[in-house]
Amino acid sequence: MNEDVTVIHQAKFLRLARRGTWEFTQRMGSGGVVGIVAVTPDRKLVLIEQFRPAVQAKVIEVPAGLAGDSEEHRGEDLAVAARRELLEETGYDAEKFTELGVGPSSAGLTDETVVLFKAENLRRVTAGGGDASEQIEVLEVPLEGIKEWLADRVAEGRLIDFKVWAALAFV
Repeated sequence: MNEDVTVIHQAKFLRLARRGTWEFTQRMGSGGVVGIVAVTPDRKLVLIEQFRPAVQAKVIEVPAGLAGDSEEHRGEDLAVAARRELLEETGYDAEKFTELGVGPSSAGLTDETVVLFKAENLRRVTAGGGDASEQIEVLEVPLEGIKEWLADRVAEGRLIDFKVWAALAFV
């Protein structure tokens, strides 16, 4: 934590902090955040859908998660975390993970950044669906027509995480 940061409140997973007059959140117990752009051999983008209590809606997202967020994963490399999260959430593994870019998830709200990885040479090894605390639906969406497919999901009341649009820029 930087010396110029004042902690206003600390909970189990988040801290409310102040730098100067700006208030923002910091995530506790994480070594970083990863997002994964994964395209199947038959040109389908692997996405997930899950209910997110903060926005009270189902959200369509790229597979993503935290690095080092448990004792067994402390200090893990971000590419290793990307592989673990992809496998856990979607059931897919990949031969290679290449860093595509890094950026803030919400620069006005948090100091958190997300590292986006491309997963290459995918193969399905399990059903996925997340861990016991998650209810993740795995989606495989053909790249041809994906913008229309996403528009249809919005019309049904889903939210689309902006990392999905970033993923499309990379494929």
